Amino acid sequence: MFDLPVLLAELTSGDDARAEKVIPALAGLDEAARPELIKLTRSAVEDERWWGLRALAASPHTRTEDLLPLLSDSAPQVRAAAALALGAHDDHAAISALVGALADEDSLTAGLAGNALVKIGAPAVLSLLKVKEDAPLRVRILALRALAEIHDYRAIAVLMKALNAESAVLQYWAQVGLERLGLDMVYIKP
Repeated sequence: MFDLPVLLAELTSGDDARAEKVIPALAGLDEAARPELIKLTRSAVEDERWWGLRALAASPHTRTEDLLPLLSDSAPQVRAAAALALGAHDDHAAISALVGALADEDSLTAGLAGNALVKIGAPAVLSLLKVKEDAPLRVRILALRALAEIHDYRAIAVLMKALNAESAVLQYWAQVGLERLGLDMVYIKP
């Protein structure tokens, strides 16, 4: 049996190799490790927050509500890790926060939020369809990419409309989405 204080000391040692080495042991601990890892995610030290999140992401005892506040962390690295962790947990409760994270100023975080929405799949479609046309272009691109990758017929109208968008990237993802749905055929009236 591993000693939790020793594992936490290794996790926060400042040595990435030592910290990574204890992740499997922390993930193998019971529910008792979870509150200690959550405390780490609230540390004033960015590196401790990141490693606490890394360990939480690996734990089968982690809940979505443990990860959601970290999407608003002051450090972009922590926000990105939170988006990645939420994608791995694949919980519908994260949809709204992940759609909001599409607008993150850090492009890695925004992209990882889009990836997480793709992993959640069909339950995320309605929220992605609500991304407004007046949203920043980068947000609309990420939302359309997610819709294209989810392959849901509810997105057809949005994909069709985006074929005529002012952005070549929006047009690209619209075409990809329609192709994946098998709707890329052109019909000519005889």
